Amino acid sequence: MYALRNLSAAVLLVLTAGCASGLDHTQESELAGYRANHLDVQEKSPGLAAGLGLLPGGGSFYGRAYGYGVVNLLLWPLSIIWDPVSGYDAAESINYQASKAHVASLKRRDMDRLDAKLSANEIDLKTYTLEKRKVDNLY
Repeated sequence: MYALRNLSAAVLLVLTAGCASGLDHTQESELAGYRANHLDVQEKSPGLAAGLGLLPGGGSFYGRAYGYGVVNLLLWPLSIIWDPVSGYDAAESINYQASKAHVASLKRRDMDRLDAKLSANEIDLKTYTLEKRKVDNLY
């Protein structure tokens, strides 16, 4: 009886907190924009993550949620219900974070170049402002 109660508590914990939360609507839109402009970085394959979720703990391990991977490994085959979705969401979240960092790095590089031109008096303030607007619109 005690073991069944612990197992039930573990299953409830995994079902409520063990799954990757995924991206919110704003983040999904931002990632879609990165993809449309070919600025996205794909560190993890969401399809592969979902497929690995069918294996014991595979989706969680692939999505870098090692603690949940162990729990899903222990709860396999029941974890097949949530681990593919959790793995997919984790891969998307990893890709979003990597893409966001990549875009920030590109913008910082372009702004540094623009600032250097202004400092060297290669461009005037009006040109700087126009070029800055282009950089802001690009990223």
